[in-house]
Amino acid sequence: MSPNATYTHGHHESVLSSHTWRTVENSAAYLVEHLRPGASVLDVGCGPGTITAGFAQRVAPGRVVAADSAQTVLDEARKNTEGLGNVEFAVADVHALDFPDGMFDVVHAHQVLQHVADPVGALREMHRVAKPGGIVAARDADFGAMIWYPNPPGMDAWLPIYYRVARGNGGEPDGGRRLVSWARAAGFTDITASSSAWCYSTPEEREWWSESWGGRLLRSSVADRAVSGGYATRAELRRVYDGWKAWAAADDGWFSVTHGEILCRARRSGDQDET
Repeated sequence: MSPNATYTHGHHESVLSSHTWRTVENSAAYLVEHLRPGASVLDVGCGPGTITAGFAQRVAPGRVVAADSAQTVLDEARKNTEGLGNVEFAVADVHALDFPDGMFDVVHAHQVLQHVADPVGALREMHRVAKPGGIVAARDADFGAMIWYPNPPGMDAWLPIYYRVARGNGGEPDGGRRLVSWARAAGFTDITASSSAWCYSTPEEREWWSESWGGRLLRSSVADRAVSGGYATRAELRRVYDGWKAWAAADDGWFSVTHGEILCRARRSGDQDET
């Protein structure tokens, strides 16, 4: 792990349950039209590989490289892409990718840039390994744009605690709204921006989402860092968890997670220098 990157959430079961739910359809739909058969894809911060698997199916026989900073997570990605012969795996740091210039048609990062201290540098590095005319794609949640109802006691405290933990680690939890700004600072001029949301409202969705987020504020590295950083006590985190469970139990419970998305075209030979 680069000193410029600290993955705030860690890899507790409460976190991975959310990651393994993600697919191309629900987390990378803005990129689908660029996933053509024969294309080469680098999936930066691939996590357990469920989005990667969708990429591999769409671009076959094209090559897909699943890259993550954690070997243990790559082991999960291997399991989730089993049977797909066009997927390779690499331990990688988004700030210093061990690939030649201009190697991939598509370079993708989902929920990565919000966690790194130098998202502009990360985008420059993703740009470097993209082929001329290729696509650099990123999607990040924006915590300040998350909305929910109702707001039981304890539920109101989770976001201020998370902000302090994430920013204490050098990240920016409101990354979704900053993607275009970061891309422009990285030298891109051909940028298509969009947004999309996840929504959880059924009893099953509410129970799962409350365990994913309430659970990580009770048991994961988010909780450990909140306590060690002096941002919350264990008792306060228990109150937050109880708030999440009360939200999940509400028949009218509803939660929306807004994301920013960018598709950036890599420079072609002869283009004016963007930096």
